[in-house]
Amino acid sequence: MSTQPAPAARPAAGAPVLQVEGLTCAIGGAVIVDGVGFDVAPGEFVAVIGPNGAGKTSLFNLLSGLLPVTGGTVTLAGADITRESPSARARRGLGRTFQASSVFVGLTVRENVRLAAQAKLGGSMRPWQRVRPGDAAQEVAGRSLERVGLGARGEDLAGALSHGDKRKLELAILLATDPAVVLLDEPMAGVSIEDVAGLTEVIASVHREEGKTVLMVEHHMDVLLGLADRVAVMHHGKLLALDTPAKVTSDPAVQQAYLGESL
Repeated sequence: MSTQPAPAARPAAGAPVLQVEGLTCAIGGAVIVDGVGFDVAPGEFVAVIGPNGAGKTSLFNLLSGLLPVTGGTVTLAGADITRESPSARARRGLGRTFQASSVFVGLTVRENVRLAAQAKLGGSMRPWQRVRPGDAAQEVAGRSLERVGLGARGEDLAGALSHGDKRKLELAILLATDPAVVLLDEPMAGVSIEDVAGLTEVIASVHREEGKTVLMVEHHMDVLLGLADRVAVMHHGKLLALDTPAKVTSDPAVQQAYLGESL
């Protein structure tokens, strides 16, 4: 059996980088994602919103391979990844963060990012691996930390960071793997009001300057509407709407889904 990594996502010119068709997941007879379909263009920023329990995180779990698909397909840069493992999808260029912070608190900030870079470059995930001068993973880690504004915190323990800075560290870890498509699941969760603006700017700059395709779930509507090219609205596991922020927020069906509240 070949151990060669799957090729990174490189869509054909003009083609969507991510295509979802009829995506469905039923668990124990309950349908939690129901026939969802959409395309995402390279470099596009799509916000995913919806009331609690609408299926937003479940959708991300299906896209990243953490939930089994019971119907439909997921295509990344022309490759059908519907049945691939999370690690295979990551090697193809699909990156993911989670609602709960997930860093190695006992390692330094730089070591957290270096491990991700080592894995991407075909090395091991051993934190005790000796780092030589000019080490490629170390250089990637340095650039990624500078990118998110943590360049001066590299030797600090990750556990000593504020929650907002841990979120930035997670973004640096993601950038070190050079994903083509980034799934951000509530990156502002638990972040103090004072840190929201800085984290928002980091995400915006990664999208603009790195050209990453971003799908983001977030409850800070002002943040999302300022970042998104399009907004996807989930409701009862279905895709209720997908359009520009202005059109989605003025849609009566969307407002009804939010209990009649204006967005």
